[in-house]
Amino acid sequence: MADSKGIKVIAENRQARHEYFILETLECGIELVGTEVKSIRSGGVNLKDSWCSIEDYEMFVRQMHISPYEKGNIFNRDPLRVRRLLLHKREIIRLFNEVRQQGLTLVPLSLYFKGGRVKMQLALCKGKQLHDKRDDMAKKAAQREIERAVKERNK
Repeated sequence: MADSKGIKVIAENRQARHEYFILETLECGIELVGTEVKSIRSGGVNLKDSWCSIEDYEMFVRQMHISPYEKGNIFNRDPLRVRRLLLHKREIIRLFNEVRQQGLTLVPLSLYFKGGRVKMQLALCKGKQLHDKRDDMAKKAAQREIERAVKERNK
């Protein structure tokens, strides 16, 4: 998916939108090595079980799987290694305070190229309970039925 602004989405975490209420999103950079970038360009990344943590005024993404680059030989790194996210210190402190006080979670939503650099869309989330997930699924099913009825009527 290429956008007019030079944004090419690489991977999305669709499960996060089902599991959490998204309160706020922000864009951040990510610290990678060369073979990881090449692997990401070929689509070898998975955000499904990833999450973010804050330690010593630095933010890290954990459990983000980047497949080893097939031509990378000795330069490949561990696929599940902890990677640092690039944010301003005041943003990290603000997020840390919200996570600590309100019991929220930091979850990566998507990974994309923007102007040749890898960026991550990060979300400040609150967990959904089972009844919230059921409500969302019911609303989506009702919306699909309405769209089908309108489409059939217009034929």
